[in-house]
Amino acid sequence: MTDRTLCLGEALVDVVLREGTEPAEHVGGSLFNVACGLASLGHATSILSWWGRDERGTRISDAARAAGVEIVPGSDGAPRTPLAHAHLDADGRATYEFDLTWQVPPLDDPARYRHLHTGSFAATLAPGADGVVAASQMLREHASISYDPNIRPALMGAPSDVTDRVSEMIALADVVKASDEDVEWLYPGRTPARVMRDWAAGGPALVVITRGPEGADALLAGQEEPLHLDPPPVTVADTVGAGDSFMAGLLSGLMDGGYLGSRDAVHRLRTARAEDLRPALVRAMTTSALTVGRAGAHAPSMDEVRSATTGIPGD
Repeated sequence: MTDRTLCLGEALVDVVLREGTEPAEHVGGSLFNVACGLASLGHATSILSWWGRDERGTRISDAARAAGVEIVPGSDGAPRTPLAHAHLDADGRATYEFDLTWQVPPLDDPARYRHLHTGSFAATLAPGADGVVAASQMLREHASISYDPNIRPALMGAPSDVTDRVSEMIALADVVKASDEDVEWLYPGRTPARVMRDWAAGGPALVVITRGPEGADALLAGQEEPLHLDPPPVTVADTVGAGDSFMAGLLSGLMDGGYLGSRDAVHRLRTARAEDLRPALVRAMTTSALTVGRAGAHAPSMDEVRSATTGIPGD
């Protein structure tokens, strides 16, 4: 059976707004970006999403197929294609406003998929959020699960509105990745180190917190100290898709290392040493750096990643 990954969540059109320039539209969305990133790195990947049969929806479909991502039937059933207005500041950091609806179409043969990745507002926005939980519970019987809260305050309201669902998804997941900004919004006053320990004690085998220019920390369940990695040097064009590219690189590295793709693989992850995971984390840091070095949500190829990581310890 092909080790196929299912990315469940949003695909949309980003309307990028930067002062002094004309608006530009790009196909994006967290789960779409991760799907394209995984496909670009050589993994068989499908997306289950919710966009419309309009001009923008056609662009999403075309972009997915061009990236080598399989579209699960029903993903184009929305009344209109969702939009995210991305406002970029002088440093290229994005804040978002959204115009969308979210539902989960029926899932075709679940046994096809050996890993499920989900997150962002797909797991918190009604009515589709309950479908994300149901799919996670179903696939967890045979597949591995990863989750990225990828906080979007404009769609999630207050932290108290979503923390119960976020906790539920964390308990279902084998790998959780979040940014330090996600953690700060969810749990004001708690340090990322404390949140990592709390999450690792609640179900996941691996918790990773990204810290922008300060790199990333990774904590295996049952271990006391996280593994820290510094980022490679990079000139930032913008941060659009940076976290999604990190996620794709991390999942790719863990899959290639035999730590995701089945419940047996998850057992290997739970018994791994932190240093065993360094190659996957280096791949994640590299894919993210290659993405922020270019405008938009660039999905690096494995050749680009190998070239960029040559000589880095743990590559």
